[in-house]
Amino acid sequence: MKQKVVIIVIFILLAGVFCLLSMRLASLQLNPDNSPANPKQQYAVVKQHPQRGIIVDSQSRILAASNRLDTVYAEPRAIKDIKLAASSLQEILDFPGHEICRIVDESKNPGYVKIFEGITAAQRQAIRSAKLRGIGIQTDWHRYYPMGNITSHLVGFIGTDQKPLAGLELKYDSQLKGTEGYNVLFVNAMRQPIGFKGQATIVRDGFGLILTVDTSIQQFVREALVKQYKAYKAESAIAVVMEPKSGAILSLVSLPDFEPVNIGTESADNLKNRVLTDPYEPGSIFKPIVAAIALDAGVVNINEKIFCEYGNYRGKGFGRIGEYGTHEFGDLTVKEILVHSSNIGMAKIGQRMERKRFYDGLKLFGFGSKSGIDLPGEESGTVHQIDKWTGYSETRIPFGHEVTVTAIQIARAYATLANHGRVVQPHILKAIVDNNGKVTMLKRSDPSAGYIIDPKVADWIVTEALVSVVKEGTGKPAALKEYQVFGKTGTANIAGSTIKGYDEKNYIASFAGGAPAENPKLVVLVSIRKPDRSLGKGYTGGKVAAPVVKEILDKSLTYLTNR
Repeated sequence: MKQKVVIIVIFILLAGVFCLLSMRLASLQLNPDNSPANPKQQYAVVKQHPQRGIIVDSQSRILAASNRLDTVYAEPRAIKDIKLAASSLQEILDFPGHEICRIVDESKNPGYVKIFEGITAAQRQAIRSAKLRGIGIQTDWHRYYPMGNITSHLVGFIGTDQKPLAGLELKYDSQLKGTEGYNVLFVNAMRQPIGFKGQATIVRDGFGLILTVDTSIQQFVREALVKQYKAYKAESAIAVVMEPKSGAILSLVSLPDFEPVNIGTESADNLKNRVLTDPYEPGSIFKPIVAAIALDAGVVNINEKIFCEYGNYRGKGFGRIGEYGTHEFGDLTVKEILVHSSNIGMAKIGQRMERKRFYDGLKLFGFGSKSGIDLPGEESGTVHQIDKWTGYSETRIPFGHEVTVTAIQIARAYATLANHGRVVQPHILKAIVDNNGKVTMLKRSDPSAGYIIDPKVADWIVTEALVSVVKEGTGKPAALKEYQVFGKTGTANIAGSTIKGYDEKNYIASFAGGAPAENPKLVVLVSIRKPDRSLGKGYTGGKVAAPVVKEILDKSLTYLTNR
């Protein structure tokens, strides 16, 4: 009886063991990847990085592109004989074997050690053919910028982690970056590939960008601006060149600038694109815009005379207003007010306007709002709400005080005048090129419902008043023989950053205008901040900024004619 019981117990135990073994085998068949006894069934996911899209100028010159960069690496934990591996690599890479051993031995990362960066296609193939255990090749992309600091504030840059940090690289990252791909490989217990399991996603390279910028014009602008910036030991300088009929930016320069390849050593101050980030009181370059608003409102006409108080205008609620230097003027027309840059004449024009009409006119020109240019970091400038206006506001705003503007806003305002009173959208991107090489030209809608001022008013300001400024007034240094230049100088006080009032020692010298006056092809703005007065060479817009605009217009128009 006891013998039967023992036999039954043994049978039950054997049945239980058999059941457990069956269950485990079924589990392994259903999920072999979890089995340490079946290493050939493990797999790994391999990421494929896309090539970032290329950026070219309007003439297809490369401004930013990515080159393939292959790096040889070691996985120390997987290497059985480092000396043997180093000896093989030495022959392929022409790199000392003992140095390879040192790099691997001193590494504290058992999973990854960089050995050699930038191998050739032949070296890549030789390493793969050698099948060295624990040695692999990692493919990345290296971003380079052939134009360097010439287009640095336009193009921007990416960080070491391939993340965009500035410029068009940041603004259009979603188009440029592409989509990563993933391959799934079977690997053995040592994580060595032994087969292809499948492709999870397909890598898609980034789209390319074609810009409106012409780097030939960009070089003209930068060379002329750098020359004056250094000659006057200025704190900073900016320049914009725009097509007035389309809003296309042909050049944008901000000094100081930077080298994208040296981004780790550049100061934060050099990285600022001052065309967008530094609003300033514009001074007299603002006068033609206010004059246009007043003429359009009908509060003044082109023939009447305005008494300019011989340089001393006082009144309750707005204090005292004088002229630049020792200038004294009597009766002046609107054109003469602009030619002689009379502050008093402009103040009286401002007093004639109803405040809401004045405010609305400034807003229609885009002041106090971002222009929407396709670059990051744009500031909006300041136009105070009407309920904050005083008698000082309506007399100071007309000659460019108590408002702040960005360079791109002023350039757009002058483009509006040159475009017969119709606003355009400033932009830098012209087209997008997809992975199949298809070019999609971007259509820019006009943001205005029509003309923001009467075309006759805009045309008179450009062809009569601003031409006279260059022919007879402070803008003479911008005059050209071949083309009729129009424009306005400005020598603006700098508002104090820590104290109330203005810096009495330093100025911003500006010139805004364009050419040819009868059919404007280009609008140019140049502003140079804090030219060194101690040099004794002058500091006004006519002396410092106008010659730069002259050089830019001369070279650019000649180039465009012969292109």
